[in-house]
Amino acid sequence: MDAETIEKLRQMLGVPIDKVEETGDELLVHIPKAQVAKAIGSSGSVVRSAELILKKKLTIKESTSQ
Repeated sequence: MDAETIEKLRQMLGVPIDKVEETGDELLVHIPKAQVAKAIGSSGSVVRSAELILKKKLTIKESTSQ
């Protein structure tokens, strides 16, 4: 995944991104623990919006790195 797309994703989610793993049409996005709820949004609204724009399924995962 290119840096421009990761930056766009960071702006859409509104949180720092530790790592992105891409598998086909799916993205596993690692987010700091304190930011997971913000990245998902109310009832998943932020994730759904980002999925529509990127045309990929997003999975938000709590980052294990400190």
